[in-house]
This record gives sequence, C-alpha cells and structure tokens, in this order.
Amino acid sequence: QVQLVESGGGLVQPGGSLRLSCAASGTIFDINAMGWYRQAPGKQRELVAIIISGGRTIYVDSVKGRFTISRDNAKNTVYLQMNSLTPEDTAVYYCNVVSRSTRWEPNGSYWGQGTQVTVSS
Repeated sequence: QVQLVESGGGLVQPGGSLRLSCAASGTIFDINAMGWYRQAPGKQRELVAIIISGGRTIYVDSVKGRFTISRDNAKNTVYLQMNSLTPEDTAVYYCNVVSRSTRWEPNGSYWGQGTQVTVSS
C-alpha cells in the first residue's frame, strides 16, 4: 500500500504562484508515473501534468508555460510549481502515483487526499 501526503495549497491572488508537494511512502518497488489532477466545482477531474519514468512530462494545454512538474526520486516526491495563476486554476488538486510494490506485481494507482487551490483577489 502507498500513502500520499500533499501540501502547498492555499489562497493566492491572480498572477501569483504556489508550489504543491506530494510525498509517497509505503511499500514501493518502483514508481512509473507521478502526476497532478484537479477538479473544479461542477467539473470533471482533469489531468494537469504528469511525469513518467525516464523524465518525460505531459501538460494540459491550459497550463503549458505556467506550470512545471518535477520529481525527486530519492524522496519519492513530486512537485507542481504553478506560476501566473488565474481564477480558472481554482480547484482541488490531487496527486496521483502509479507504482509497484514488488517487481512481480502489476502497477497500482494511488491518490492523495487533495489540496485546495483558490485564486482570487
């Protein structure tokens, strides 16, 4: 089992920045993907950014050039640096990790509890 602890959400003015962190712990053999999703009120959860093994990153178009996802392999931690925030970025942000507990097990998908990001003046 994998536990995820998120931090870094909060209230910020338009144009401001926030940095989200998500630390994974538990029975981890390897991590194949770490990502951030978000869900705004009345909307479906959407992928924001993901970093897969090998370091390849994928972003939703609306955050390209403003958000940066990174990963610290030694700490099993993924970060989301969010710059030039707009009210449209307001949502609950969820961390997701895809990992194996042993080399013989299939990948499992794990979710954090979510952290609120509110962009408002």
